[in-house]
Amino acid sequence: MTQPFLAMRNVCKAFGKFQALQNLSLDVQAGQVLCLIGASGSGKTTLLRCVNQLAPIDSGAIWLDGDLLGMRVQNARRRLLTEAEIARQRQKTGMVFQRFNLFPHMTALQNVAEGPAQVQGRKPGEVRGEALELLARVGLSDKSANYPSELSGGQQQRVAIARALAMRPKLMLFDEPTSALDPELVGEVLSVMKELARSHMTMIVVTHELGFAREVADRVVYMDAGRIVEEGPPSQVLGAPNEARTKAFLSAVIA
Repeated sequence: MTQPFLAMRNVCKAFGKFQALQNLSLDVQAGQVLCLIGASGSGKTTLLRCVNQLAPIDSGAIWLDGDLLGMRVQNARRRLLTEAEIARQRQKTGMVFQRFNLFPHMTALQNVAEGPAQVQGRKPGEVRGEALELLARVGLSDKSANYPSELSGGQQQRVAIARALAMRPKLMLFDEPTSALDPELVGEVLSVMKELARSHMTMIVVTHELGFAREVADRVVYMDAGRIVEEGPPSQVLGAPNEARTKAFLSAVIA
């Protein structure tokens, strides 16, 4: 069996006395869409932040695309990577947050082009052309010259997705990307994410949009108290869960 594109093994992460992740192990294959569900505080966002190395793990290990994240094995011992080395590893992942975090003084086009130009040192002409293509991909060809203050929340989030894609990541992480949006704007963001899924982008999505999970996810993981309680195809986890905690969560959400 081939090595998973993403492999987490016995990962633990605590914030003070609060144990956010407890001996968590998880595999994601290339091209899969994995949806994480669970109540607030169950560890979903922490999992994403550990994969993106925004939060260093306390123990365990994470491999992404064959690379051990955050450390190297040297003389049979693990040694932490430098910040520069971690930054290079982080370029394999794109992350979209609840809040859009766009640069307010930059246009949509400039927001998308900034990372490839400044971080990856790519040529301005190449970056501009690709940024325009990405804005077209998320349905914002006519908004390239607009500033964030001139865009709706849904449009800003779509710019944020284009900005993440501009770094040419191999894995996209979404942390409840529609939770800050008005209900009428949710659909336009989910449509972009569905298109990404159809293009076989590997994605981990923290979401409360169960309809999206049913339609798009290859696997759904229900988390509680920093652990994986249940995982499987959406038809099983969302339609016929085995665990009492999963059933209780779904009943509360659907109600």
